[in-house]
Amino acid sequence: MAQIELEGIERVFHLGDTDVHALSHVSLGIEAGEYVAVMGPSGSGKSTLLNLLGLLDRPDSGHYRLEGRDVTTLSPDEQAQIRRERIGFVFQSFHLVPRLSAAENIALPLLLAGVPPRERDDKVRRALSDFGLDSRADHRPDQLSGGQRQRVAIARATIMAPALLLADEPTGNLDRATGRDVTRLLEALNAGGVTLIVVTHDPVMGARARRRLLMADGAIERDVVGSGGAPG
Repeated sequence: MAQIELEGIERVFHLGDTDVHALSHVSLGIEAGEYVAVMGPSGSGKSTLLNLLGLLDRPDSGHYRLEGRDVTTLSPDEQAQIRRERIGFVFQSFHLVPRLSAAENIALPLLLAGVPPRERDDKVRRALSDFGLDSRADHRPDQLSGGQRQRVAIARATIMAPALLLADEPTGNLDRATGRDVTRLLEALNAGGVTLIVVTHDPVMGARARRRLLMADGAIERDVVGSGGAPG
Protein backbone atom coordinates (compact mmCIF):
# COMPACT_ATOMS: atom_id res chain seq x y z
CA MET A 1 0.00 0.00 0.00
CA ALA A 2 1.36 3.43 -0.95
CA GLN A 3 1.88 5.88 1.89
CA ILE A 4 0.22 8.61 -0.20
CA GLU A 5 -2.59 7.99 -2.70
CA LEU A 6 -4.28 10.82 -4.57
CA GLU A 7 -7.25 10.01 -6.77
CA GLY A 8 -8.89 12.55 -9.08
CA ILE A 9 -7.89 15.56 -6.99
CA GLU A 10 -9.36 18.91 -8.05
CA ARG A 11 -8.72 22.27 -6.39
CA VAL A 12 -10.39 25.36 -7.80
CA PHE A 13 -9.91 28.94 -6.59
CA HIS A 14 -12.60 31.50 -7.41
CA LEU A 15 -11.03 34.87 -8.25
CA GLY A 16 -13.78 37.31 -9.14
CA ASP A 17 -15.53 35.93 -12.22
CA THR A 18 -12.66 33.54 -12.97
CA ASP A 19 -12.19 29.94 -11.82
CA VAL A 20 -8.53 28.96 -11.49
CA HIS A 21 -7.89 25.22 -11.55
CA ALA A 22 -4.88 25.05 -9.23
CA LEU A 23 -5.01 21.24 -9.33
CA SER A 24 -6.70 19.34 -12.13
CA HIS A 25 -7.35 15.57 -12.18
CA VAL A 26 -4.28 14.77 -10.08
CA SER A 27 -3.84 11.07 -9.34
CA LEU A 28 -0.63 9.92 -7.72
CA GLY A 29 0.93 7.28 -5.49
CA ILE A 30 4.04 7.81 -3.34
CA GLU A 31 5.62 4.98 -1.39
CA ALA A 32 6.98 5.30 2.15
CA GLY A 33 10.60 6.46 2.14
CA GLU A 34 10.58 8.03 -1.33
CA TYR A 35 12.48 11.23 -2.16
CA VAL A 36 10.35 13.29 -4.55
CA ALA A 37 10.98 16.73 -6.08
CA VAL A 38 7.94 18.67 -7.32
CA MET A 39 8.99 21.08 -10.06
CA GLY A 40 7.45 23.43 -12.61
CA PRO A 41 6.94 27.13 -13.34
CA SER A 42 5.29 29.54 -10.91
CA GLY A 43 1.53 29.00 -10.86
CA SER A 44 1.77 25.36 -11.95
CA GLY A 45 0.20 24.04 -8.72
CA LYS A 46 3.29 22.94 -6.79
CA SER A 47 2.57 24.73 -3.52
CA THR A 48 -1.15 23.92 -3.74
CA LEU A 49 -0.24 20.24 -4.02
CA LEU A 50 2.12 20.50 -1.03
CA ASN A 51 -0.51 22.30 1.08
CA LEU A 52 -3.01 19.59 0.24
CA LEU A 53 -0.55 16.80 1.12
CA GLY A 54 0.13 18.58 4.41
CA LEU A 55 -3.59 18.88 5.23
CA LEU A 56 -3.35 22.67 5.16
CA ASP A 57 -5.95 22.71 2.39
CA ARG A 58 -8.81 20.48 1.22
CA PRO A 59 -9.56 19.40 -2.36
CA ASP A 60 -12.86 20.34 -3.99
CA SER A 61 -13.19 16.77 -5.21
CA GLY A 62 -11.25 13.54 -5.24
CA HIS A 63 -9.69 11.49 -2.46
CA TYR A 64 -6.44 11.68 -0.50
CA ARG A 65 -5.40 8.60 1.42
CA LEU A 66 -2.50 8.87 3.84
CA GLU A 67 -1.19 5.57 5.19
CA GLY A 68 -4.39 3.90 3.98
CA ARG A 69 -6.76 6.38 5.62
CA ASP A 70 -9.00 8.72 3.60
CA VAL A 71 -8.03 12.00 5.24
CA THR A 72 -10.34 14.11 3.04
CA THR A 73 -13.29 12.91 5.12
CA LEU A 74 -11.80 13.83 8.51
CA SER A 75 -12.84 16.76 10.70
CA PRO A 76 -10.47 19.74 11.10
CA ASP A 77 -9.50 18.51 14.58
CA GLU A 78 -8.71 15.02 13.27
CA GLN A 79 -6.65 16.49 10.44
CA ALA A 80 -4.78 18.71 12.92
CA GLN A 81 -3.86 15.65 14.98
CA ILE A 82 -2.45 13.90 11.90
CA ARG A 83 -0.47 17.04 11.00
CA ARG A 84 1.04 17.12 14.49
CA GLU A 85 1.90 13.43 14.65
CA ARG A 86 2.70 12.32 11.10
CA ILE A 87 3.71 15.37 9.00
CA GLY A 88 6.59 17.85 9.25
CA PHE A 89 6.85 21.15 7.33
CA VAL A 90 9.87 23.17 6.22
CA PHE A 91 9.31 26.53 4.52
CA GLN A 92 11.47 28.92 2.51
CA SER A 93 10.88 31.74 5.02
CA PHE A 94 11.48 29.48 8.07
CA HIS A 95 8.25 30.52 9.92
CA LEU A 96 9.99 30.66 13.31
CA VAL A 97 8.39 32.53 16.21
CA PRO A 98 10.54 35.72 16.51
CA ARG A 99 10.34 36.14 20.29
CA LEU A 100 11.23 32.50 21.07
CA SER A 101 14.73 31.09 21.31
CA ALA A 102 15.95 28.30 19.03
CA ALA A 103 15.28 25.73 21.77
CA GLU A 104 11.79 27.12 22.41
CA ASN A 105 10.93 27.07 18.70
CA ILE A 106 12.04 23.44 18.43
CA ALA A 107 10.00 22.56 21.53
CA LEU A 108 6.73 24.02 20.19
CA PRO A 109 5.31 20.82 18.60
CA LEU A 110 6.10 18.86 21.79
CA LEU A 111 4.40 21.52 23.88
CA LEU A 112 1.28 21.43 21.68
CA ALA A 113 1.23 17.62 21.88
CA GLY A 114 1.36 17.71 25.69
CA VAL A 115 4.73 15.96 26.01
CA PRO A 116 5.87 16.11 29.69
CA PRO A 117 8.54 18.76 30.46
CA ARG A 118 11.39 16.37 31.27
CA GLU A 119 10.86 14.32 28.11
CA ARG A 120 10.43 17.53 26.12
CA ASP A 121 13.72 18.95 27.41
CA ASP A 122 15.55 15.70 26.60
CA LYS A 123 14.22 15.64 23.04
CA VAL A 124 15.08 19.29 22.43
CA ARG A 125 18.59 18.86 23.85
CA ARG A 126 19.16 15.89 21.54
CA ALA A 127 17.81 17.80 18.52
CA LEU A 128 20.04 20.81 19.23
CA SER A 129 23.03 18.48 19.29
CA ASP A 130 21.97 16.52 16.19
CA PHE A 131 21.52 19.70 14.15
CA GLY A 132 24.70 21.41 15.36
CA LEU A 133 22.83 24.10 17.31
CA ASP A 134 24.13 23.52 20.85
CA SER A 135 25.74 26.94 21.05
CA ARG A 136 22.65 28.67 19.61
CA ALA A 137 19.99 27.22 21.93
CA ASP A 138 19.20 30.55 23.61
CA HIS A 139 19.44 32.71 20.47
CA ARG A 140 16.32 34.21 18.90
CA PRO A 141 15.81 33.89 15.12
CA ASP A 142 17.12 37.43 14.46
CA GLN A 143 20.38 36.39 16.12
CA LEU A 144 20.86 33.40 13.79
CA SER A 145 22.17 33.09 10.24
CA GLY A 146 19.85 31.90 7.47
CA GLY A 147 21.35 28.42 7.59
CA GLN A 148 20.96 28.22 11.37
CA ARG A 149 17.34 29.37 11.13
CA GLN A 150 16.62 26.66 8.56
CA ARG A 151 18.29 24.09 10.82
CA VAL A 152 16.03 25.19 13.67
CA ALA A 153 13.04 24.93 11.33
CA ILE A 154 14.02 21.39 10.26
CA ALA A 155 14.64 20.35 13.87
CA ARG A 156 11.18 21.66 14.79
CA ALA A 157 9.62 19.89 11.79
CA THR A 158 11.11 16.53 12.76
CA ILE A 159 11.00 16.65 16.58
CA MET A 160 7.80 14.55 16.57
CA ALA A 161 9.45 11.95 14.30
CA PRO A 162 6.99 12.42 11.39
CA ALA A 163 6.64 9.83 8.64
CA LEU A 164 6.31 12.55 5.98
CA LEU A 165 8.44 15.70 5.57
CA LEU A 166 7.22 18.42 3.20
CA ALA A 167 9.67 21.16 2.18
CA ASP A 168 8.64 24.23 0.16
CA GLU A 169 11.71 25.86 -1.46
CA PRO A 170 13.83 24.99 1.62
CA THR A 171 17.02 26.47 0.11
CA GLY A 172 15.38 29.46 -1.59
CA ASN A 173 16.61 32.07 0.91
CA LEU A 174 20.08 30.58 1.38
CA ASP A 175 23.40 31.01 -0.37
CA ARG A 176 24.58 28.06 -2.44
CA ALA A 177 26.98 26.59 0.14
CA THR A 178 24.43 26.83 2.98
CA GLY A 179 21.77 25.45 0.64
CA ARG A 180 23.94 22.39 0.01
CA ASP A 181 24.28 21.84 3.77
CA VAL A 182 20.51 22.05 4.27
CA THR A 183 19.91 19.72 1.31
CA ARG A 184 22.29 17.13 2.80
CA LEU A 185 20.47 17.44 6.13
CA LEU A 186 17.10 16.74 4.50
CA GLU A 187 18.57 13.85 2.53
CA ALA A 188 20.01 12.31 5.71
CA LEU A 189 16.51 12.34 7.22
CA ASN A 190 15.20 10.65 4.06
CA ALA A 191 17.98 8.04 4.31
CA GLY A 192 16.67 7.35 7.83
CA GLY A 193 13.27 6.40 6.41
CA VAL A 194 11.33 9.69 6.29
CA THR A 195 9.38 10.30 3.09
CA LEU A 196 10.72 13.57 1.66
CA ILE A 197 8.73 15.71 -0.79
CA VAL A 198 10.43 18.94 -1.88
CA VAL A 199 8.98 21.76 -3.98
CA THR A 200 11.88 23.48 -5.72
CA HIS A 201 12.77 25.71 -8.65
CA ASP A 202 16.42 24.67 -8.28
CA PRO A 203 17.34 22.17 -11.02
CA VAL A 204 20.38 21.05 -9.01
CA MET A 205 18.25 20.10 -6.02
CA GLY A 206 15.61 18.57 -8.28
CA ALA A 207 18.22 16.40 -9.97
CA ARG A 208 19.22 14.92 -6.61
CA ALA A 209 15.76 13.46 -5.98
CA ARG A 210 15.06 9.89 -7.01
CA ARG A 211 11.73 10.94 -8.51
CA ARG A 212 10.58 14.18 -10.10
CA LEU A 213 7.01 15.34 -10.64
CA LEU A 214 6.95 18.03 -13.33
CA MET A 215 3.80 20.17 -13.08
CA ALA A 216 2.09 22.53 -15.51
CA ASP A 217 -1.33 24.19 -15.29
CA GLY A 218 -2.34 22.25 -12.19
CA ALA A 219 -1.56 18.82 -13.64
CA ILE A 220 1.34 16.41 -13.41
CA GLU A 221 2.86 16.62 -16.87
CA ARG A 222 5.66 14.11 -16.30
CA ASP A 223 6.56 11.65 -13.56
CA VAL A 224 10.26 10.87 -13.88
CA VAL A 225 11.76 8.06 -11.81
CA GLY A 226 15.48 7.40 -11.51
CA SER A 227 18.73 9.13 -12.39
CA GLY A 228 18.74 10.99 -9.06
CA GLY A 229 20.17 9.50 -5.95
CA ALA A 230 21.60 12.41 -3.97
CA PRO A 231 25.21 12.62 -5.05
CA GLY A 232 27.63 13.88 -2.43
